[in-house]
Amino acid sequence: MILYYYVTKDYIMQLTETVQQVLKNFASINPNIVVEPGNVVRTLAEGKNIFGKATIDVNFPIKFGVYDLNEFLGVLGLVDNPELTFEDSHVNVGDSIGRSKIRYFFTDANNLTSPQKDLVMPSSDVTMHIGNDTLNKIKRAASVLGHSELSIKPNNGSISLTVFDSGNPTSNTFSIEVDGQYTCDDFNFIISIGNLKLLPGDYNVSISSKLISHFVNSTTDAEYWIALEKSSTYN
Repeated sequence: MILYYYVTKDYIMQLTETVQQVLKNFASINPNIVVEPGNVVRTLAEGKNIFGKATIDVNFPIKFGVYDLNEFLGVLGLVDNPELTFEDSHVNVGDSIGRSKIRYFFTDANNLTSPQKDLVMPSSDVTMHIGNDTLNKIKRAASVLGHSELSIKPNNGSISLTVFDSGNPTSNTFSIEVDGQYTCDDFNFIISIGNLKLLPGDYNVSISSKLISHFVNSTTDAEYWIALEKSSTYN
């Protein structure tokens, strides 16, 4: 059961380290955020090609907007064990003994990019499991080779993930295989590696030929919908 809190002068909350990690990750997707009352936070990239959602271990009491999420998180680091007291137009951030206090004003949510509703994932054509180590290898390979694209293809019952450069057919590549299932053995889904802005962890991944992918973290209640590149093919 989700508990919703109403704003009173006596209500004080703290953001756990886990919540701050989620918000820091969301800031990499979109520097601003609109937070709704409750314990679910969402973010939408300005290009609307990445949508993130996480259930966290605190309940926000009101709806509020933050223009610069990294700045807001930096403000929390200015005091020891920050305590947050929410008002209609701002949040007061202070320490437990009252020696430090910061007033941080909200931004009108109408001026920020935020998801209006949750996404409904179409039926999946490909499913696979990608471990955290595999994700890290993909990102390292992209950095070393200077490539930005990941190809997802069938390979004799498994799935091959290849870091490559579509603009240069003779460029060096990095490939790694993962377990998975698929309904068709003729596809080549392309995803921008720069869009893999995920919290650390293992992921169950589903892909639709409608050019949308869904990454669900296996250990934390976080999930991402990431658009595929238009150069993807599925026959």
